[in-house]
This record gives sequence, structure tokens and C-alpha cells, in this order.
Amino acid sequence: MLILGIDTSGKTASVSLFDSDTEIFLAESTLYTQKTHSQVIMPMVKDIIYDAGKTMSDIDRIAVADGPGSYTGLRIGVAGVKAMCFALGCKCVGVSTLEGLAYNNVTFHGTICSVMKARRELVYTCSYKSDGYFIEPLCEEKIISRDELAEFLALNGTEALLCGDGAVDFFTDYRSPKLFIAPPQNRLQNASGVCLASLSKKEVSPDELEVSYLQKVKAEKDLEDKK
Repeated sequence: MLILGIDTSGKTASVSLFDSDTEIFLAESTLYTQKTHSQVIMPMVKDIIYDAGKTMSDIDRIAVADGPGSYTGLRIGVAGVKAMCFALGCKCVGVSTLEGLAYNNVTFHGTICSVMKARRELVYTCSYKSDGYFIEPLCEEKIISRDELAEFLALNGTEALLCGDGAVDFFTDYRSPKLFIAPPQNRLQNASGVCLASLSKKEVSPDELEVSYLQKVKAEKDLEDKK
């Protein structure tokens, strides 16, 4: 099965092309960009498919990071995947950004903690148990304070590998001999992790694909404040 993975949930725009039968990534491209994802993501998709000697019609499944993350970035990625799936007549899979981050580091045996910046002292986070090939969540995805996360990891009592754009600050501010940090190449979002995570997910039709923010968008919060 040929899987196209897309991640537009953060500063990186990332696409990967994965052959699940041979377990080989045929092509991948990741760009830490100051441009909007709408400017770069589709040209990146076209380039890796062409470079891999494939066509859009060869794609069996499209997997996309569906949140949490940048509201605008997530909407661009999900909308693009919906359009492609409708045009190609293929199924899609929404993958948690936090789980995709963990799969970037799946070879680590033990606890992997994905930490993404939310706002102020809050982070999006989830911890996973990795056996080096598959991961399983140890808790629900949540948005909590960094202090609460530190307490959770301390109570868990095991060594943990930190990844995500909030990992460096957390590692620096809450130093512990039981905390490790993912190397730079595996620390931020990458569509390769999205592809791997999608293997255990149920396919959906493009009209069923939705964004998962984990917190209310600004318009909703402003509306509540006015009540």
C-alpha cells in the first residue's frame, strides 16, 4: 500500500511517501518555513511523487496530522487532503500530531512524551509506551500546565524521551536524570511519523475527516467572554 503523509500542524511543512509492503520511505521532504503552508505543501507533494517515479493515481491512502497544532496550518492540511481524496477516490486517515511525533522516535524503548507549545505555560501533551516498533498511549491527549506535566512524569517514575516544539524548554526548566530529549532530526513534526501512525488507524471518507484542536479556537473563546 502506498501512503502519502502530510503534516502542516506546526512550523514544519512535511510530506512523505511510504510503501507499507516493503516498509520503505520512497521519498520525503520537510521544510521549516516562514511561508504559509498553503504556499508550499502542494508543490512539495507533487515533487516527491514525481521524484519517486509515481503518479497521484498510485496513492492508496493519504494520512494527515489532524491536531493539535496551529489552527491555520491544520485547516490547510486537512482541507488539502480532503480535496485530493475526493479527486482520487481514495480514503484518508487523521493522525494525532502528538502520536506522529512519538512515532518519529519509535525506536526508543520506553516512555515517549510528546510536548507541544499551546499558550503561556500550557502544553499539548500525551505519553506513549514504545516497544521499538509500535507505540500505545499511556494517557489521554490533554492540554495542561508544564508543572502538571512534570508532576505526571515524576509520578510515572520511568525514564522518558521528550519530543515536540515544547521539549527543549521543558527539558531545560525541569531537568531530571530520568528525562531525555529527542535529537534535532526527530524532535519536530515529520510526515514520516504520520505515515507510520496511520497503519493502525481506520480509514475514513474525506467528508468524515475533521480537525482536532484540543482547545477552543480564538473565535469561540471570544464569544464565550462576551456572554
